[in-house]
Amino acid sequence: MKTFTGRHMFAIMVAFFGIIIAVNFTMARFAVTTFGGIVVENSYVASQEFNGWLDEAKRQRALGWDAVTTWRPDNRLAVQLSGVPEGAAVSAMARHPLGRLPDRALAFEPNGEGRFLSTEALPAGRWLLRLEVEAGGRHWRRQEELR
Repeated sequence: MKTFTGRHMFAIMVAFFGIIIAVNFTMARFAVTTFGGIVVENSYVASQEFNGWLDEAKRQRALGWDAVTTWRPDNRLAVQLSGVPEGAAVSAMARHPLGRLPDRALAFEPNGEGRFLSTEALPAGRWLLRLEVEAGGRHWRRQEELR
């Protein structure tokens, strides 16, 4: 049986800290390359507009409108509206949550009885969909995650 020497301890310490440093560099690389870091362009301006956003959210809830979005097998989006008056227009902006793919503006065409179908397909993956409905001069917005 060999004796445990200072060289053995040195090798263990180099291996241990080498692994720690490698993991830290890998995680830092992933953090920098996957998140752009911008939630809002100017946090001070966003803080000043926050109460207005809350008031707008109250007005939207008072409308009683709702939408259910489904992803069809042909990669087009189907939206079923409820509580929305006739003659509504639907549009959306699809944004990749990590910014890897460019934003996509989606147009929708009516499909009868409050149903709308996107005119273009949305590539498979994870998307943040900002849906906007306009009817009778009123606007309703919602953001949801699609997978």
